[in-house]
Amino acid sequence: MTDIRFATRADVATILRFVRELADYERAADKVVATEELLSEALFATPPAAEALIAEVDGTPVGMALFFHNFSTWTGWRGLYLEDLYVTPDARGGGAGTALLKRLAAIAVERGCARFEWSVLDWNEPAIRFYRAMGAQAQDEWTVMRVTGDALARLAAD
Repeated sequence: MTDIRFATRADVATILRFVRELADYERAADKVVATEELLSEALFATPPAAEALIAEVDGTPVGMALFFHNFSTWTGWRGLYLEDLYVTPDARGGGAGTALLKRLAAIAVERGCARFEWSVLDWNEPAIRFYRAMGAQAQDEWTVMRVTGDALARLAAD
């Protein structure tokens, strides 16, 4: 059975390990620059920038979900945005991912969120199938836009 709990400061090293493992799976391990200190500050500041759930089996962490609130001007309500969902390879198929998503959905409902959303890489067919089986619908008409690094600095300076 999978237990789901909110992360504590003692989980930060595990969360960073999971982030690195997820980035490796997503073929972007070189993009992770987060540190334990940065994650700790983000997750446990007042107010926190994000929150995290830990999935455990027999007291051993096997997965995590890192999330934060966003806002929809169209609905007038906040939403819940899932930044990262990760389950260790050995624990996949054992219900941890489902348990994390169900707990996140419950948090969204408890907090009065109008929606619960996340992004998935278009090549990650196993994840897409899993999310569709949970009732998620792709928002194919939207394209994610991002400005980072030098482009962000130039945009801010102009």
